[in-house]
Amino acid sequence: MQDTTAYQSFAKNKLGVTFKSIDLLITAFTHRSYVNEHRKTVKEHNERLEFLGDAVLELVVTEYLFENHEDPEGTLTNWRSALVRTESISAAAARLEFEPLLRLSRGEKRGSTRARAQILANCYEAVIGALYLDQGYEAAKNFIHQSVLSTFGQILQSGSWMDPKSHLQELVQSKEGFTPVYKVLSEEGPDHDKSFTVGVFVEGQLRGQGTGPSKQAGQVAAAEAALRAAQE
Repeated sequence: MQDTTAYQSFAKNKLGVTFKSIDLLITAFTHRSYVNEHRKTVKEHNERLEFLGDAVLELVVTEYLFENHEDPEGTLTNWRSALVRTESISAAAARLEFEPLLRLSRGEKRGSTRARAQILANCYEAVIGALYLDQGYEAAKNFIHQSVLSTFGQILQSGSWMDPKSHLQELVQSKEGFTPVYKVLSEEGPDHDKSFTVGVFVEGQLRGQGTGPSKQAGQVAAAEAALRAAQE
């Protein structure tokens, strides 16, 4: 394993713990691509820890929502999805400055913003797995509460937990008093591989458009585009 100083400092300052096995935390930051480039010196990547951490994350978030909210199952499920989705946990990893500690191949270091967000999200789950194994359930739970569940109020206020069409409809109706209307703008491709471009209109004004393999998927993409435009 490489020099452990940066990881020990991270554990102390960002996680608030001292790892018994710092190699476990280093593995949590090790992407599969890094192992492929360093086969002689590195044997293990973070995917098994990610698998474990994903389960712990879902349990902690579910437990929190169940204990603190009496809303119907469908609402709780949507809230949980918003809290554990890639965007939420990659943002948590970014706030905690995971990026400098990531062990990636040279190619992955040049990857797209979207690819990097997925890597950060996976690493976040792997860190939970490492915390769980090294420090126990309560330490993992505290980390999740501080880094993700602390954003729950903001998620509720923004309405980002809703599906894009519901979110857009609520936003437009509350601010303008109208209901968004979706129209297919074009269809391309053969019947077995069609692509639908859909626009969402408010009082005849195009607010966003998107493309998908079905009309429904096109509508969702259009709603997402309209929500992004509304935030700009």
